[in-house]
Amino acid sequence: MAGTVNTSMGTVTDSGQSTGGKLSTMLNAHAIFQFLTRALPYLVFEKFGQAYPLPEKSTKVAKFRRYEALDATPAKLTEGVTPDSQALTTTDISATLDQYGSLVTLTDVLLDTNDSRVLENAAAVVGEQAAEMIERMRMGVLLGGSNVEYANGAARDAVNTPITLDLQRRIVRKLKNQKARYINSIIRSTPSFNTENVAPGFVAVCHPDCESDIRDMKHFQDVKDYGSVPAMENEIGAVECVRYLFTTLMEPWKDAGGGMDTGATEMVSTTGTKADVYPVLFIAKDAYGLIPFKGTSAVTPIIVNPAPSASDPLGQRGHVGWKAMQTALILNQAWMVRAEVAVTKK
Repeated sequence: MAGTVNTSMGTVTDSGQSTGGKLSTMLNAHAIFQFLTRALPYLVFEKFGQAYPLPEKSTKVAKFRRYEALDATPAKLTEGVTPDSQALTTTDISATLDQYGSLVTLTDVLLDTNDSRVLENAAAVVGEQAAEMIERMRMGVLLGGSNVEYANGAARDAVNTPITLDLQRRIVRKLKNQKARYINSIIRSTPSFNTENVAPGFVAVCHPDCESDIRDMKHFQDVKDYGSVPAMENEIGAVECVRYLFTTLMEPWKDAGGGMDTGATEMVSTTGTKADVYPVLFIAKDAYGLIPFKGTSAVTPIIVNPAPSASDPLGQRGHVGWKAMQTALILNQAWMVRAEVAVTKK
């Protein structure tokens, strides 16, 4: 039946298009789904963290709890004698959430005279922005870890050689000695909280500039040679027990390393003097925690058509934006290693 319905979200026609104010409740739910669908494939670190879905209207503090291992020294039992009880011990790690967001203003003239779907395209753009902003926040936390291995030398300013199998094996040995576990499941790149089983292994995340050197490593296996094992998004391939993924957000520290010319091989350098230093994060299971960027409570999309108001009496401005409560934290420094390497100039 034709006509309009007045709702708390504005005037909505039977065609589903808002004629003033915000989108209807139904349209907002659809907008959240589309927003997350477009954003999530960009979130590499979303897949591997220990997720803490924070309920709405609960708290700004996310608390992760770890039960510590019990003493495993062999203890013989005496017949008829109850052994001494051991107490469970826990470690709680808390993180306070911060609010992130952004806003784009659209004029009524732009919306009325443009033949493209401006609101839909603007929502897609801010969706990508949301994903990148959240990913950069998480990356800043994870790159601040204290567990570091250098490609050569003992400090960042000496690094001028690429990643090697020897470096990877040194890192893997360190992880295994700390009882770090392989990653065997990931959070899928969908708006839901579904997980997906993957072939067990450690994961390394790097910049795509590192790909050529990774492919030159002995025992490298391309994703096309995995056979029945599905590749993850942005996956380059595997070397022994490590699967390599890339993201352009893993940017290098420009000119932070040693001399770019190491003899027969030159390293990538921004100015042509010192080697650029690239971080590569090696991750084990439960190394870090995060608030998942999923579900209808993960992000609030703001889509407001131009409508008269006290601050905009002629209804000349509309808005597309988003806001979200987010945090990330390292849960176990020993289960994540940051390698710092140079990249061969080819």
